Amino acid sequence: MTLIGMLHHRADPNKVRRAYAYSVVAGAEGINFFYFTPGMVNITNETIAGKVYENGRWVDKTFPFPDAIYNASYAASEKADVIFNHLFERIPFTSHSIGNKLSVYQRIEQGTEFKDFLIPTFELTNAADLSKIVKNYSKYLIKPVSGHQGSGILFIEKEINSRYRVKEKGKVTILDEQKLLDIVSRKIQKQEYLVQPFITFQTKSGQVYDFRLHVQKNGNGKWVITAVYPRIGASGLLTSNMSSGGYTCFPDVFLKREFGEFWYDMKRTLEGFALSFSTHFDTLYDDVTFDELGIDVGIDKNQKLWLIEVNWRPGPPVIFNCELDVARNTIHYAKYLAEQAKKKK
Repeated sequence: MTLIGMLHHRADPNKVRRAYAYSVVAGAEGINFFYFTPGMVNITNETIAGKVYENGRWVDKTFPFPDAIYNASYAASEKADVIFNHLFERIPFTSHSIGNKLSVYQRIEQGTEFKDFLIPTFELTNAADLSKIVKNYSKYLIKPVSGHQGSGILFIEKEINSRYRVKEKGKVTILDEQKLLDIVSRKIQKQEYLVQPFITFQTKSGQVYDFRLHVQKNGNGKWVITAVYPRIGASGLLTSNMSSGGYTCFPDVFLKREFGEFWYDMKRTLEGFALSFSTHFDTLYDDVTFDELGIDVGIDKNQKLWLIEVNWRPGPPVIFNCELDVARNTIHYAKYLAEQAKKKK
């Protein structure tokens, strides 16, 4: 019987909401499952003092190295990183990092097949170069290369007399060019930033929105759609991130409201894009394949799709009750990896 381990940095699985769902799904599918942290691994004996869910609680139990590992979080220390690497060299991991925003953009651009869906993106290494980069744009965004959930984004709009309207965290200021460059200079000294033209994705009522296309690999190693749903920004915000006050609703309701009689065509377009892009995305990396992606796309006023961002380890909203679907696909894919590894041996 296949043995799957869930690797996380938190010692107590009760504090990791997903752990219970994965345990339940694995049990229903006839797969042995346990939870562990790097500190529970004995490299010498190749055993793990993990935890298994039995009779309503997590129980300590010693396991051999599993057949596959669902690596659900990062290595929280250098010592943990050593354990991660040791396990990675011997056991299939389900999840692999895709890289930061800029490196992902460059891979897709070089892959060419989906190049036309990309929003032009430029690395911002010097504040003085900002004027040159954005000379053809009246509105643009400055984003952290490694940012997430819309944090750290500046919206900039050119006004008359070399003045700029700058919006950050809901606050608007009017600056001259030198003050703008001073702000940007301070930011890029702390972390890497990129620049993109601002393309409007708005509902009929004027709210910013995009679509999250959540895909996973199944038990056959093939991409399947877990969820497609809109994310609508709170009034006055520039991003649709739900962590910043955005919200969602059922996709069919939203599509019918925004696209009328063409709603089903748009639904099929989004679903087709999700699967075809994911399949292509795998080919852009030589050494790894991926188990789960959150693909964010926008639809402009001409109904053209734009690829906003590709996310690693996305989380579906609670409204859709996808937790068990996500767990089922992950468990099945982990079993698939384990079986493929056994065949190679």
